[in-house]
Amino acid sequence: MIDLLRDTLPILQITPARWTTLTAILSPDLLDRKPAPGEWSALDCLQHLVDTERWVFPVRVRCFLAGENFPAFDPDAQGEISSRTKTSHELATEFAAMRVESVALLKTLTPADLERTAVHGELGPVTLAEMLAEWAAHDLMHTVQAERALMQPFIPASGPWEVYFEDHRHA
Repeated sequence: MIDLLRDTLPILQITPARWTTLTAILSPDLLDRKPAPGEWSALDCLQHLVDTERWVFPVRVRCFLAGENFPAFDPDAQGEISSRTKTSHELATEFAAMRVESVALLKTLTPADLERTAVHGELGPVTLAEMLAEWAAHDLMHTVQAERALMQPFIPASGPWEVYFEDHRHA
């Protein structure tokens, strides 16, 4: 079993640094390249992380602490992926600033807080511990998704090594 207060924070703290680096060194075309029709580009993943940092995770932590329930979040209906207007660097900078505030909020939590419950609009009763685990997994999932999107143009260009990437090819 993981210690959520100890193990979640490092994951949440490193995610913005990874995005700041990626957006500083990779071309905008590569970042915005969709791996397949209807799939998210790396930049779409970053926009989604900004959206959830603004409207989901810290908001939910505050709901748990206030004893309030919260609605579900639909990234397709409520997110800004389709209306993105900022550059990748602007998004990464915005994400990093918001995450500093979120980490400060999380550092105020105690082990007893993890037992707090709320009702999620779609999933029903949930604990703060479960949501913290989901937040860390969410960061990692969308980082993997973004990196998989970034891999796609390199796989067919790798010649005889292409066979080593079969598990990472986007169908």
